[in-house]
Amino acid sequence: MSDPRIPKLYHRTTPHWQQEQRNAFWELNENKQPPFNTRPDKLEAHAEESLSVNGRLYAQSNAGQGWIDVNERDTTTTLFGHKVSAPIGFAPVGINKIYHPKGEIPVAKVAGELRLPYGLSTAGSCTIEDVAASNDAGRESEAAVKVEGADNDSPVRFFQLYLPHDDELAVSILKRAVATGFTACILTTDTWQLGWRHDDIATSNYAFYRGIGADMGLADPVFQKRLAEEGVDPKKEPEKAAAMWIDNVWHGRAFSWEKMPWLIKTWKELSGGKPFCIKGIQSVHDAQKCVDLGCDGIVVSNHAGRQVDGAIASLDALENIINAGIGEKLTVMFDSGVRGASDVIKALCLGAKFVWVGRMWIYGLSIMGEEGVRHVMKSLLAEFDISMLTAGFRNIGEMTRDRLESYPKSYALIAEKSKL
Repeated sequence: MSDPRIPKLYHRTTPHWQQEQRNAFWELNENKQPPFNTRPDKLEAHAEESLSVNGRLYAQSNAGQGWIDVNERDTTTTLFGHKVSAPIGFAPVGINKIYHPKGEIPVAKVAGELRLPYGLSTAGSCTIEDVAASNDAGRESEAAVKVEGADNDSPVRFFQLYLPHDDELAVSILKRAVATGFTACILTTDTWQLGWRHDDIATSNYAFYRGIGADMGLADPVFQKRLAEEGVDPKKEPEKAAAMWIDNVWHGRAFSWEKMPWLIKTWKELSGGKPFCIKGIQSVHDAQKCVDLGCDGIVVSNHAGRQVDGAIASLDALENIINAGIGEKLTVMFDSGVRGASDVIKALCLGAKFVWVGRMWIYGLSIMGEEGVRHVMKSLLAEFDISMLTAGFRNIGEMTRDRLESYPKSYALIAEKSKL
């Protein structure tokens, strides 16, 4: 199970994440108990006790209605040349301050400690600079894990871009991401307009229009200039300032593929050639378009069901994209609907190189702040480590397509149902 002698008997390049299980079992002997239950359904229910009504609705809302010796395991993987402790990252999630007063700061810190990639959203509620500093602090802390063979001093953090309609502002944001050591840019392409979310509409639940979450924009010199041009004082009119920021970022004005060459070229020139990825890909056609444009990677994602009601499941989209050979041409990553280690393993076996996790750590953040995030993600790492053991995987490379059974789709499409 989790014999403490194993680290002495077996050499590993990564931390023994499974020891979290032993630690949890042992804590009763020290008159302690684990912070909270991380079973997904119980975690979500517990989070509801800590979340405000609006925080809960925003987090939960969606659009519309052989024998192998596996004692010596390696959970590491390499993402765009960076060796990380596991193929799991902190997905970019906007306005973290509706879940906890410190917003993205504690999340970025824990990501740094665990040597896991962190994604910062343009809709984040803290500045790029503060988040980067917190991520660095986590990597440099005494609690930070060490990954053998990795550059443990090198940050692995991704800036998730919602492309402003103001090119000068877009360049300013990207310059700030480059200056603060972000590893790559991920453009999200499925949120030019927010999906119709009944609960949020019914409660007028939109933090930006309440003056919450615009810190990233308010700290930007170009956006400060735009505020001055419009005569908006962010201290006296926080709602107008925040609305002006987020209205620049999305709200119904979509870009076409023709904009992408400029954006890719701009990012590459500013960053010295760092990776550029596109998130929100759900079809083989669009995945191939990303290849043709020269993207370094894609994230197969349906925005966790928050944008298009009845959209194809991301796991099915991932299978289609991998079957078309896209994974041989660029790095294919995955998110949406990940609730546990088995979800991560399925995506990896289907051909994804990396998996992003969102709602799980949000719930931990809302329950217990930094410690809640740490508990959720260390528990997920432990579950992943133990699942590798019980499923017979020694490393990520052994998670291949032939380890899965995938049957013809059994669900009926809405159009088919209407004919019954």
